[in-house]
Amino acid sequence: MPARRPIQGRYWVIGLPLAWLIGAFLLPFLIVLRISLAEMGDAGPPLGALVSSAHGMLALTLSNYLFIASDDLYLLTYLSSLKYAAITTLLCLFIGYPFAYCMARARAANRALLLMLVMLPFWTSFLLRIYAWKGILADHGILNDLLLALGSIAQPLQLMHTPLSLLIGMVYAYLPFMILPLYANLVKMDTGLLEAAFDLGATPLQAFWRITVPLSKSGIIAGSMLVFIPALGEYVIPELLGGPQTLMIGRVLWDEFFTNNDWPMASAVTVVALLLILLPMAILNKYRDHRQGGA
Repeated sequence: MPARRPIQGRYWVIGLPLAWLIGAFLLPFLIVLRISLAEMGDAGPPLGALVSSAHGMLALTLSNYLFIASDDLYLLTYLSSLKYAAITTLLCLFIGYPFAYCMARARAANRALLLMLVMLPFWTSFLLRIYAWKGILADHGILNDLLLALGSIAQPLQLMHTPLSLLIGMVYAYLPFMILPLYANLVKMDTGLLEAAFDLGATPLQAFWRITVPLSKSGIIAGSMLVFIPALGEYVIPELLGGPQTLMIGRVLWDEFFTNNDWPMASAVTVVALLLILLPMAILNKYRDHRQGGA
């Protein structure tokens, strides 16, 4: 009997997180998937498509997905969401990597203060922080008034409701999600490797590209995923700072759910958006496992 306790303990350790994932992700996803395969009239309540249907329980239709594939609006919206999420991720990486590197190389006594400064924006409401950018970028906001007072411009610049304002808001909101994984990875890096590279004649730039960047690859991947995934489905920032030319999938989902009240179409849009996130992650994990297996 005592010999079985470690095995039972292992089942509990594995089973509880697995049960949580099934209850929090798999079951809701299956419900959304089932609703996406129903007609609009069969899915009035959230679970209507699961418990009742005019054609029976197994009456499924792909009409919503066929409509998404044939309508240019959805294709352009998905491409726009992917574009802005990718640009946001790259900008956060280029801005956040030097921040994380300086934090990791700072004195141990100062790291806690720098880390607190990175997390300080989380102490304020996300919505209030985005609204603050409206006051900064508006036609008569802080930035335009300052430039007018300095004589740098003759009339206010059109900064709000542009792709620039959207990217500024998204980079500002998601930059800490890039800095924190990079910092956690860089702070554990053995600096003796850099000293060895310098002794062998490497320049600081060569040592950075050949040692620091490869060793921080896991932090780069983790930070990129933490930024790209929520940025792809962002709704608040495009709604407050973006314009008509910055339509993203979050706005389409809102319109389908709450304006058109078309639950099956909205669920289909959700499933496709989720696949756009899961497929690259699955390919990345398979590639990483292949490389580790080869090593």
